[in-house]
Amino acid sequence: MVTATKHFFRRYKKYIPVLFFIGGFTWDSLTLGRIDGWYSNTVLFTYLIGLTLCLYIFNLADDGRWQNTFLEPYQEYAPLAIQFFLGGLSSAYVIFFFQSVTLTKTLVFFLILVVLLVSNELLKHRISNKYLQFSAYFFVNFTFFTFFIPAIFATMNTFLFVVSGLISLGLTLYFIYYLYRISPSTRQEISRRKVIALILGIYLSINTCYYFNLIPPVPLSLQSGMVAYNVEKTNNNFLVSYEKSPLFKFWESYKHTFNYTSGDSVFIYTSIFAPTDLEKSVQHQWRWHDPKSDQWKTTDTIAYTVVGGRKKGFRGYTFKNNIWPGSWRVNVTTGEGLVLGQINFTVVEDSTAVSLTKSKF
Repeated sequence: MVTATKHFFRRYKKYIPVLFFIGGFTWDSLTLGRIDGWYSNTVLFTYLIGLTLCLYIFNLADDGRWQNTFLEPYQEYAPLAIQFFLGGLSSAYVIFFFQSVTLTKTLVFFLILVVLLVSNELLKHRISNKYLQFSAYFFVNFTFFTFFIPAIFATMNTFLFVVSGLISLGLTLYFIYYLYRISPSTRQEISRRKVIALILGIYLSINTCYYFNLIPPVPLSLQSGMVAYNVEKTNNNFLVSYEKSPLFKFWESYKHTFNYTSGDSVFIYTSIFAPTDLEKSVQHQWRWHDPKSDQWKTTDTIAYTVVGGRKKGFRGYTFKNNIWPGSWRVNVTTGEGLVLGQINFTVVEDSTAVSLTKSKF
């Protein structure tokens, strides 16, 4: 059995890394549910433990630690297992971070998938590079705790982000220190100062991205959003009146042009997912594009509180009475300014009656 397996892996060695990555991504896409669900977190935690064990096995293999043990026939497959777990974790993070209903975000998702696929394919030629191993390990470790900790404590803020980073930093540095201490080959291959400097550099880079709002505010995610002519709340349902997009724009659920007459109000409806029991202030930031200065100018910022737990997201809306023709954008953000998504539309002055669709959400 072992011999046949070795023959198979050697024969298709060129394609196996890609298959392992695609397998991890496909499995996550089909099985992962809510970001705060016990199953999703159990799977990702298992991936992280599996990655840790495989790195441990791989880094001690050169020291002959697994000779005459049951692991000896399988130690050469540790790099493939490392790729599988990295692929599974990375694809899960992409799924959770970039959930959106807009075509733009969907394209970004696929572009990131392609980048990850290429990166993971390149990793097979450099899997023996322990600097690269520990860098990737720290990144997926940090990312896991950034949404796992807020989901546990049912709150999200800068303090918890810092705590998540410090936990992952401490665990990673301890793991590296432990391997460095017990593995002569690891001591020969890497400089402790260099690897610590590399990990700290990644840590500072991620925190810089967070400071400049470049990291999506997981575990929150914008499930849906649209510009509407009216929104009413009746019997725990939201009745939204909007104009459907033309059939040839099959990727859009609503028309992005709002026909405006004097006295009309413009509504923005959103549905935001949040983990159970999490309460978070979010806001709709209404912005208008000034053609003279070619700048986006904020006209209104309206806040409300999201209460987590609903599978299809917490529903809410804001509206604006005093509006004028032009290009508009509503940024959906947290109270700290982290962007969940944005809704773009154009207001045109047109008294022609439009055919409206009413849907319950």
